[in-house]
Amino acid sequence: MMNGNYHDIVIIGGGPAGLAAAIAASEAGVKDVVVIERDRLLGGILNQCIHDGFGLHTFGEALTGPEYAERFIDQLNGKNINVMLNTIVTSLSKDKKLVISHNGKIEEIEAGAVILAMGCRERTRGAISIPGHRPSGVYTAGAAQNFINIENIMPGKKVVILGSGDIGLIMARRLTLEGAKVVAVFEVLPYSSGLARNIHQCLNDYDIPLYLSTTIVDIKGQGGRLEGVTVAEVDEKRRVKSGTERFVECDTLLLSVGLIPENELTREAGVKINPLTQGAFVDNNCMTNIDGIFACGNVLHVHDLVDFVSKEAAKAGKAAAEYIEHKDATQMNEISVKTANGIRYVVPTTIKTNEDISLAFRVAAPSTGKTISVTLDGKEILQRKTKKLHPAEMIWLNLKNIPNGQNMVISLKD
Repeated sequence: MMNGNYHDIVIIGGGPAGLAAAIAASEAGVKDVVVIERDRLLGGILNQCIHDGFGLHTFGEALTGPEYAERFIDQLNGKNINVMLNTIVTSLSKDKKLVISHNGKIEEIEAGAVILAMGCRERTRGAISIPGHRPSGVYTAGAAQNFINIENIMPGKKVVILGSGDIGLIMARRLTLEGAKVVAVFEVLPYSSGLARNIHQCLNDYDIPLYLSTTIVDIKGQGGRLEGVTVAEVDEKRRVKSGTERFVECDTLLLSVGLIPENELTREAGVKINPLTQGAFVDNNCMTNIDGIFACGNVLHVHDLVDFVSKEAAKAGKAAAEYIEHKDATQMNEISVKTANGIRYVVPTTIKTNEDISLAFRVAAPSTGKTISVTLDGKEILQRKTKKLHPAEMIWLNLKNIPNGQNMVISLKD
């Protein structure tokens, strides 16, 4: 049904994924693209990421988060893209009808195609069930980043960080530069969960210790403010080793213990969710099991670099444009993509065309000297030798001229 509230493509989220998808859809010829953003500004999480390192793949130079966002916002100008700020999508149906709260009013809009680009959120204390008191001074790393970089508020003076995710590592450096004492970073895994460059640049360069196979087992603070945490070593099954407990004094605890794709709307629309990524199952065009609903960026699976978010989102924007114009790519037998032997997940999980395909995946544990193998119906079609693999780093494989088949498996072998 065409009406005044109909739009060809509606994109939920105005962060790096939403921006890249909107630009790609517009450049592909779609005249009616709408970006819905709940914040007062475009850019998403990039606005509070004032450190550099963004854009090396996309622009060939190191940019801060706001600078990277600005490059895409500048491209938005002059295109057929309508931006709705301070707008919340409260409901999404499988027939691509959205209920939004905009300027104090509830409205219903209808889309020819919807691109999900809502990003992700941080896991909180409740998600990992740390026992103890409930004092002030316990934050997610992203919340602390917002306090310092956006609100100009110092969250604390003596800091412990749980988890070696990239945001936590970056905040260890940021807090140190602002004059706080970062006592230590504790990681429950036997290896760091952040990028190697962040371990070196954010911890090693500032003499901040990282304790592996160690977690927090108690939080102390009855007087209103955090007084300290009890940490303990864990075994390979993450069971606490009795006798290793020790108290660490601090007034602030930052949690950097993982990110969760924001998929409440996705589930409401009936989109099938991959339990390994907590994002949608998608095909090689980023389309979900619901016809005309696409997903890209961190709402699909958590990326290590924003450049890869933009790359994936541009593909989704172009595919949504082709969907609107009914320009289907050359069809082939549908191929199911699965993982084995050390690969944790792969995106996409379905291939529906014989065009060039990019597979993005992560390994389950660090390894050296492995070979990545791709088989189709039992026959190896690609192999790549590697020196080092780490769960923190997403790996991309490009496949060309894929023959017809049914079952593709990506795995590691010696």
